[in-house]
Amino acid sequence: MDKRVELLSPAGDMERLRMSLAYGADAVYLAGLDFGMRSFAGNFTPDELRQAVSLCHRRGVAVHVTCNTMPRNDEIRRLPEWMEYLQDLGVDAVILADVGVLSLLKRYAPAVKAHISTQASVSNYEAARAWHELGAGRVILARELSLDEIALIRAKAPNALELEAFIHGAMCVSYSGRCLLSNYMTGRDANRGACAQPCRYHYALVEEQRPGEYFPIGEDEGGAYILNSRDMCMIDHIPELLGAGLNSLKIEGRAKSAYYAGIVTGAYRHAVDAAAAGKPLERVWRDEVEKVSHRPYSTGFYFGAPGQHTESARYVRDWQVMAVVTSCTPDGTALCSLRNKFSAGDELELVGPGVAPVAFRAQELTDGDGLPIDQARKPQMALHLKLPVQAPPLSVLRRKAVGL
Repeated sequence: MDKRVELLSPAGDMERLRMSLAYGADAVYLAGLDFGMRSFAGNFTPDELRQAVSLCHRRGVAVHVTCNTMPRNDEIRRLPEWMEYLQDLGVDAVILADVGVLSLLKRYAPAVKAHISTQASVSNYEAARAWHELGAGRVILARELSLDEIALIRAKAPNALELEAFIHGAMCVSYSGRCLLSNYMTGRDANRGACAQPCRYHYALVEEQRPGEYFPIGEDEGGAYILNSRDMCMIDHIPELLGAGLNSLKIEGRAKSAYYAGIVTGAYRHAVDAAAAGKPLERVWRDEVEKVSHRPYSTGFYFGAPGQHTESARYVRDWQVMAVVTSCTPDGTALCSLRNKFSAGDELELVGPGVAPVAFRAQELTDGDGLPIDQARKPQMALHLKLPVQAPPLSVLRRKAVGL
């Protein structure tokens, strides 16, 4: 490839944005209060978006703003003003799926790049070429493609057209997320950012003449999650992704936690840098993706269909965030913000931007006023403690969940 591949991370709100930046994102994607596909992510007010763009650009990080819902007539009238505002802020790209939105972007924000959302389900080189001819600079490929199919699209699509693909995070039983099930069952439209995830529900069979009697669909007492899917994880296959010709590797998760955004970004930062240097990824960084909340992993469709996952939709949550580092002296004395209570003597693990995980025992706890304490209890309280190494801001203290 002619240039370094982009690591694109989620930023559901300002806290998650700061974590993605601290842990090594080359670009972030986020949304305003309207037009984005994650209406429950928190998102950014116009003033917050201005702050976000300024913060990112000072660090040389690109900002991609999602406008990838399918807008109705009353919404389309508001888009020109929004797009003019995005161009005024210096936003790098808009992610869109509707050809009318693309037309408005070219008219009202010609300096902003057009990235075609995975919602458009680009799955062949002619679709990629058509979007490029309409003015798109990048297509975000459908998640249902194999590596061989992506390589063929790269070979036959215009050289100037960038290709982006999801490499980590939740997947959807519907084709690239185009689903009406949530809207039908709950009135919350997946195509407007409000999916209730009914594909994760635990289903049973009910016979018309026997209301209230539930018959399991599965072969055991666990029942059936007939529409469920695993999460995607491609951290073991970064060289293959680069070899397929992708320009941007995208982490799903604008609705996930700030801890998730930071830890997964950091893991893939090390993986991408190792692949670019022709080196294997150190196991300690590969294991980081196991220490965030996730469903059982698969490699998606990259090496063939992942198969149906009919077991529980519960998340694997083996680790708990205890505190986040605010500042730290060279000798390891840290000021932290508490997330969950812990006591002096507890076994914790420290991890941070560029800081490999290291286990230690909590000691020398004091409150924000410097008074000794045996236990930190109040969420968000300031506390001091001694760390095994100096840690940069937004490093995390965590521990294995109780009972695991």
